[in-house]
Amino acid sequence: MGKEEERNMQYIYEGGLGCCGWILVIISAFFSILIFPISIFISIKIVKEYERAVIFRLGRITARKAKGPGIFFIIPCTDSFIKVDLRTISFDIPPQEILTKDSVTISVDGVVYFRVNDPVASVANVTNADYSTRLLAQTTLRNVLGTNNLSEVLSDREGISQSMQMTLDEATDSWGIKVERVEIKDVKLPQQLQRAMAAEAEAAREARAKVIAAEGEMNASRALKEASLVISESPSALQLRYLQTLNTIAAEKNSTIIFPLPMDVISHFMKK
Repeated sequence: MGKEEERNMQYIYEGGLGCCGWILVIISAFFSILIFPISIFISIKIVKEYERAVIFRLGRITARKAKGPGIFFIIPCTDSFIKVDLRTISFDIPPQEILTKDSVTISVDGVVYFRVNDPVASVANVTNADYSTRLLAQTTLRNVLGTNNLSEVLSDREGISQSMQMTLDEATDSWGIKVERVEIKDVKLPQQLQRAMAAEAEAAREARAKVIAAEGEMNASRALKEASLVISESPSALQLRYLQTLNTIAAEKNSTIIFPLPMDVISHFMKK
């Protein structure tokens, strides 16, 4: 709360009713006593556990602290009061068309949770605390997101929400409002931008798939090279591999015809 507002609130509390004001209060109290059986129904007021009452006496706030919960008394004719709800209130921020720092137009909506922290300030310092908080939340959402790139908006929602919560809480402190939480619900991108981002993501996935396939081929070729070196050191290993291949082919139901030839005959032709 600023110094000027503190001086104004102090004037409201300590300024007094003046001589004429006290005369009117005394007269009103006197007539209330005269018609006591009837005035008691007018003087006694009740507020619920989650409510507080800000009392005005001849247009001035009577105390720095609001009344309630429970029963309290007012003087007929001179006193009036306003009930303030202390429960947490939530509202949706309508979708806002925002231009990000990198010149991309997006539509963003969110939700805000707040409560009244100071009933007297929420009545004396602002005309409608609830409506004012809603308008301020919309402008704060545009201002905060306008200073971020699209990638930051999509990846750092929690940080942006905390920044909005701190900004709103600081701005509404003089209104007696405590902003408890701010959440960004949805970020809508233009259709053309969505298609471009999808094509970019698909190209990146294809590139990664090709790299993985190439690495697999390289690893397989290395394994084959090592196997060939092992087989070349032992001629019987090649014969065993040959028999294993025949066993694998025979296990499958196919029409393949195999003519086994001795390895010695094949090696004789290879030497020629």
